Amino acid sequence: MIFGAVLAGGVGSRMKLADMPKQFLPLGSKPIILQTLDKFLANDRFDAVYVAINGDWLLYFEDLLQKYGVQDDRLRVVSGGNDRNESIMNVIADLNKTFGDNEDDVIITHDAVRPFVTARIINENIDGVLQYGMCDTVIPATDTIVCSPDGEYISSVPLRSELYQGQTPQSFNVRQLRDLYQSLTAEQKAQLTDACKIFTLAGKRVRLIEGEVYNIKITTVSDYKIAQAILGGKISD
Repeated sequence: MIFGAVLAGGVGSRMKLADMPKQFLPLGSKPIILQTLDKFLANDRFDAVYVAINGDWLLYFEDLLQKYGVQDDRLRVVSGGNDRNESIMNVIADLNKTFGDNEDDVIITHDAVRPFVTARIINENIDGVLQYGMCDTVIPATDTIVCSPDGEYISSVPLRSELYQGQTPQSFNVRQLRDLYQSLTAEQKAQLTDACKIFTLAGKRVRLIEGEVYNIKITTVSDYKIAQAILGGKISD
C-alpha cells in the first residue's frame, strides 16, 4: 500500500505573525496546511493520507476540515510527536494498526508548510520509493557552502557540485523505516535532523529525486511573504 503523511506537529516558534502554528496561517484562499493537503488528496495513488497534528490543535484542524469542506475517506488524522521523526512513527503506528504490517508498504512524508509541492514531485517520490525503498527530494546547491564547526573559522569548503539542498517529500519503505528508527539509541535519535539520516546511519543508500526551487518551506516571515508573492497575493509588513 502507498501512504501519504503530511507532517504538521510543529508550533512555528520562528513565525511571529500570529499566535498559532504557521501551518494554519492563510495562504491564498485557505490555510497553508490545506493548500498542502490538497496536493496529496488530489493523487489517487494513495491508499490513505495521514496528517500528524500538534495535539493541542487537533480540534482546531478538524474544524478547518469542516469549514473548508475537506471530505475524503482516505484522510486520517493523528497526534504529532515531539519532533518530525516521532510524528512519522505515530503515523506508522496507526497505519500498522489499521492496515496491517505489510512488507511492501511505502510512505511519502511531507512538510505541511511546503504547499507548492507538485504532482510531478509526488509521483516521482512514489515511483522512486517503490523501486529503491527510500528517496529524498533535493535541489542542487547554488551557493558555495563553508564548514565551520566552531562558528568562527572555515575548516573546509566542500565541492558545490556534490552538494544539494534537502526538501520534502522524503519517502521510505514503512517497515524498514520503523525498524531502523527503533534500533537507534536515544543519543542517535536526538541528533537526527530528518528521516533520511536514519537510513544513512545504517549505511543505506538514499535515492535522489529532483525538487523545485519554489518548493519552499514556510518557516520565517520572509518565507511567508515569498509564498504570498508566488500566489500573487499581498500581506502587510
